[in-house]
Amino acid sequence: MDLLQSFFASEFWKVHIYTNFIEKDRWMYLTNGLKVTILVTLGALVIGVLLGAVVAVMRVTHDKADRPGIPLRLLNFLCQVYLTVIRGTPVVVQLLIMYFVVFSSVKSDQAPLVAILAFGINSGAYVAEIFRSGIMSIDPGQMEAGRSLGLTYGQVMLRIIMPQAVKNILPTLINEFIALLKETSVVGYIALGDLTRGGDQIRSQTWDAFPPLLAVAAIYLIMVMLLEKVGKVIERRLAQSDRG
Repeated sequence: MDLLQSFFASEFWKVHIYTNFIEKDRWMYLTNGLKVTILVTLGALVIGVLLGAVVAVMRVTHDKADRPGIPLRLLNFLCQVYLTVIRGTPVVVQLLIMYFVVFSSVKSDQAPLVAILAFGINSGAYVAEIFRSGIMSIDPGQMEAGRSLGLTYGQVMLRIIMPQAVKNILPTLINEFIALLKETSVVGYIALGDLTRGGDQIRSQTWDAFPPLLAVAAIYLIMVMLLEKVGKVIERRLAQSDRG
């Protein structure tokens, strides 16, 4: 008890903890920012996975076709342009273009939707190549076997090829999700109050940079560790199902 009392009476508590987090409920900058970070990450994750899977299937279909038709070649060309542009430019620039150019007329309360779309499109380019490598790693004979059973190309891809590809690329996919989570820390460029901006708002009021930024870093670290843990649990369960 004496140790606890001495801690709360110490200069460290008064200057670094109380002033930065307790006084004027400044801790709410972090909790509100965390909500925005999670919202943008999850929304972008859904868009990125769906867009990446579609682009990957288009490219694989084109590459494996003996004589791809004009529509398929056009789609493949558009996919290559998309991958080249998105992977070749910084995500911050893409976010700024999306907010100040493409959606320049949106209101400030719609900024999260713009951020979700921007990060989803960005993540989709990387997820597409991850999915593509996973699909290409599956034995081509499985597609032939599925078609011989009367399944359509889409049914074979959805029911047979993609589940196996996801198992193969799961570790890489989790790494992409982690990278997406950390990349969202730049949404402050469009005045969106995410976790990083919340820490910076505390710093701007207290002029004490270390505690709020350390708290931000710790929260990101905890979220990354949780994602890694979830990924390992899923990998173990998939391995058990394979053995079963």
